[in-house]
Amino acid sequence: MSFAHASIYEPEPENTGLRVLIMRLWPRGIRKQRIDVWMKDAAPTRELLNAYHHEGLPWDEFEARYRREILHDRPHVVEHLRRMEREHGRVTLFCYERMPPEEHCHRVTLLAMLTEA
Repeated sequence: MSFAHASIYEPEPENTGLRVLIMRLWPRGIRKQRIDVWMKDAAPTRELLNAYHHEGLPWDEFEARYRREILHDRPHVVEHLRRMEREHGRVTLFCYERMPPEEHCHRVTLLAMLTEA
């Protein structure tokens, strides 16, 4: 049983298990068959994304606010993903961000929340 993450725009990794899209909007050019479940609620709110991408919100503040959104406003997201992991063995979280190790993406923060005790 495990979680993984990847960009929807990269070649699909092997052994993805259940493929879960965690974006508010469907990514351009991606066929519906690439994803098994679309969880819009797992994505940051549009307001938070706008603050980060366009208003200069620092990553640390973005990450703290995203954690609050998930853990306090939408705790069902974590429980639903954990349930899917129990049922399918492996769950891969997808979003559009191509992420070299030095970049940031909400899917890594969500992954951390899922694996924390």
